[in-house]
Amino acid sequence: MSDNFLEGTSAAYLEDLEKKFLEDPSSVDKSWAAYLQALVGGRSPASLVEGYQAFQGREGSVAPIEGLANSQGIQESMRLLLLLRAYQVQGHLAANLDPLGLDPREPPIELDPALYGFTEADLDREFFLGTWKMKGFLSEDRPVRTLRDIMGRLKQTYCGTVGYEYMHIGDRDKCNWLRERIEAPTPPSYGKQRKLRILDRLAWSEMFENFLSTKYTAAKRFGLEGGETLIPGMKALIDRASELGVESVSLGMPHRGRLNVLANVVRKPLPAIFSEFQGGVKPDKDGGYTGSGDVKYHLGTSYDRPTYGGGMMHISLVANPSHLEAVNTVVLGKVRAKQHYINDVDRAKVMPILLHGDGAFSGQGIVYETLDMSALSDYTVGGTVHIVVNNQVAFTTDPKSSRSSPYCTDVAKGLNAPIFHVNGDDVEAVAHVCELAAEWRQAWKSDVVIDLTCYRKFGHNEIDEPSFTQPLMYQTIRKHVSAHQQYAEKLVTEGTVSADEVKSIQQGVKDVLAAKFEEGRTYEQKKGEWLTSFWSGFKSPVQLSQIRPTGVNLDLLKKIGMGATEVPEHFNMHRAVRRVYEGRRKMIESAEGIDWAFAEALAFGTLMAEGNHVRLSGQDVERGTFGHRHAVVHDQKTGERFVSLKNLPVQSEFSVSNSSLSEFGVLGFELGYSMEHPNSLVIWEAQFGDFANSAQVIIDQFISSGEAKWLRQSGLVMLLPHGYDGQGPEHSSARMERYLQMCDDNPFEIPDMDKETRMQVQSHNWQVVNCTTPANYFHLLRRQVHREFRKPLIVMSPKNLLRHPAAKSRLDEFDDVETNDLQGCRFRRLIMDASAKVKDPKTMPIEPDFKRVVFCSGKVYYELAAEREKLGLNKDVAICRIEQLAPFPYDLVGRELNRYPNAEVMWCQEEPMNMGAFHHILPRMTTLMKSKGRAGQEIKYSGRDPSAATATGFGEVHAREQAGLLEEALTL
Repeated sequence: MSDNFLEGTSAAYLEDLEKKFLEDPSSVDKSWAAYLQALVGGRSPASLVEGYQAFQGREGSVAPIEGLANSQGIQESMRLLLLLRAYQVQGHLAANLDPLGLDPREPPIELDPALYGFTEADLDREFFLGTWKMKGFLSEDRPVRTLRDIMGRLKQTYCGTVGYEYMHIGDRDKCNWLRERIEAPTPPSYGKQRKLRILDRLAWSEMFENFLSTKYTAAKRFGLEGGETLIPGMKALIDRASELGVESVSLGMPHRGRLNVLANVVRKPLPAIFSEFQGGVKPDKDGGYTGSGDVKYHLGTSYDRPTYGGGMMHISLVANPSHLEAVNTVVLGKVRAKQHYINDVDRAKVMPILLHGDGAFSGQGIVYETLDMSALSDYTVGGTVHIVVNNQVAFTTDPKSSRSSPYCTDVAKGLNAPIFHVNGDDVEAVAHVCELAAEWRQAWKSDVVIDLTCYRKFGHNEIDEPSFTQPLMYQTIRKHVSAHQQYAEKLVTEGTVSADEVKSIQQGVKDVLAAKFEEGRTYEQKKGEWLTSFWSGFKSPVQLSQIRPTGVNLDLLKKIGMGATEVPEHFNMHRAVRRVYEGRRKMIESAEGIDWAFAEALAFGTLMAEGNHVRLSGQDVERGTFGHRHAVVHDQKTGERFVSLKNLPVQSEFSVSNSSLSEFGVLGFELGYSMEHPNSLVIWEAQFGDFANSAQVIIDQFISSGEAKWLRQSGLVMLLPHGYDGQGPEHSSARMERYLQMCDDNPFEIPDMDKETRMQVQSHNWQVVNCTTPANYFHLLRRQVHREFRKPLIVMSPKNLLRHPAAKSRLDEFDDVETNDLQGCRFRRLIMDASAKVKDPKTMPIEPDFKRVVFCSGKVYYELAAEREKLGLNKDVAICRIEQLAPFPYDLVGRELNRYPNAEVMWCQEEPMNMGAFHHILPRMTTLMKSKGRAGQEIKYSGRDPSAATATGFGEVHAREQAGLLEEALTL
């Protein structure tokens, strides 16, 4: 071995050299230092080149070791390191990942020793590898090993049934952490008890699906056949996470395998699942609310289950629609809220697990939005375990038609997440990578991805015919032996279990399934399966909740107001922002002129003083898109941040967070956050109202219908800046009409509106509001929390009114003193005309001389009022502001119709006729007028003509249109 630079050198000498280097790298020759550094790091062969160059230049204080330091030896060692690195980087491309054996990939040329100059003759030569622990199996206390041994272990580790992708991670410590575990001195293995546990879990996974297919042959269930190893894998993950300190797991997943996960991972009672197949959730005996319900493979639930380590794990599965990945950030928001409420600052006790399909993971943008949020300080949850159930086909689409990357998981590499590809037929390998994923998440608090490569035994659902589009794949699948059968045969062959023991396990599963099936015939849903403890005592849509006041004691208001305007003396505020804060202090001192942003701050502060958590999130919310809020101020010299509301002596926390440029993901996150605990005000603000268009899936599938489908309440507030200011169609596009169209009330029936018994809001799916005064906005926000139920709130928030001189409120409009005049201490669903002084219908005087009553909503009121004043029509035209568009205030609108019995009725809006509130208002007012004996009276319209675009982009045209609708509203 004359060309081996180690010839003549003992292993003991090399170990001594290595020890000196680790203690003091400068104590060895520079060429050896560079060489040893490359071995220690295992990441940058370039350093070895430097070592070779140093050797050639004869740099260094220590003479090279005789017989060892020749250029051929250094080059050969460098080539060996390049080969090792090739397996670490690209070994996964040669791994045995496809259970069906249909993967046509050729191993990369970089894995061929011949590329590095090694021949057959070199296989039994010995090479020095180093002895330090981080080298794992490449040392095993044997610093000198043959190339054949090295190649065997490399293939076993990197090209078996697990393919590891982790060398793209830029953090050296993370890479070495993984390498130590991946390149362990001995391959992962399980003892008899662990194997029996895995076999039992795999039996439950497969036989549950078989049982359902037998009992419900024609039912869609989106079974897990072909991916059954997911269940023992998830259970191993949860067991390991429990050992590492996790106490609660929140799951999000699509419908594939959902029933199996519910039954075998979450431990939802089997009779409950069978009951849903036999007719669904039955109404409570007391006539309780059951909602519309949903298909069984969309439902969520929550349970506590024991782990094998002796602990208890709370597991919740979040309900989701068929939009496969939409639930992702909803889960993360829920997890973040859980962490907040139990003070899990290290994010070690609550862990999210998201399951994905392969087509969806690569194809849906929400996946990237989810990953992008993973390390953001106000959105991180300390790492998510992603499991891709890779069926190798998305509905009917082959991978080559559904993505442009080799793997469906490649998007995760951009966020430096490790990815473990695993053959779904190797159940022990699946369990191993799931445990490794749990360890990674707990160690590094960052995302990790498991790519479970399996197959789909049947079509997209059980009555689908997959051979239409994948004939060759399904020819193979029909002949393929299940993972359960393979593993049982393996354990019998190796002597771990006998064939009789396997049959006994299987018979035990069958017996339990049969017994639970019978129980399902008479099963009654328990309320505890739907509600968490935080929501105990909250009312359903069929239980009366009393109206509560929202005013606040003036002393507390002043205290909050003064505190919210205090900034440390040393803080160098921007001049314009300082003027804003000084102006707010004057508002408190004078008790008048309170504007929109300060009213909001007072609402936040008073709610926190009462123990309610407040969270505001969205793009640019810290200062506000229109520079009005300034909840966060920045030192102009140091960049230091200051949040005055966080420095109040209150009982709860205020969080305000500029989000990533995401609507879909962030709105989902805030929805999930709001669902965890009712004693919170959670707000998402769109930069402009039309930005909500990008989050329509969350709005349509979750917010508007979540309570009806899944019996889950949320008090989420959406602020959608809206108004017509001549800034073009995209700045006037909050699309109010969409939210009104999704309201679930009947426009042809007037509900009970008696103050003591009305349940209109409770029976509604959500609220849509377009209010006009800071005080009303204050009460609106506080009303969200001061109830015994929760409903989503859509606010058409203003732009123009943020600084409008007339859109101001006095401090006494915020107080808790009951009065009979215009102020009061609750949110006003309708604001009467300025000439009206009496609210009580019993003592209300009739105004027979008014010729017209104009109903409107939002900032157009101020333009109408100014134009009316200009024209001297204050005694001829009344203007009523409908602040709450939905649920429609029949009682208050009816009161105003009674007040002006001889007046013609008009609706005025800025939006085109086919948009805005007109088509929502029209049938409801028609119904109401009919009940008042005014059937047939026309409801006139003043507004823009129907249009495809929401608004004109020409300033002159906008001004002409605005003047025209005002003229039409006020010309008698």
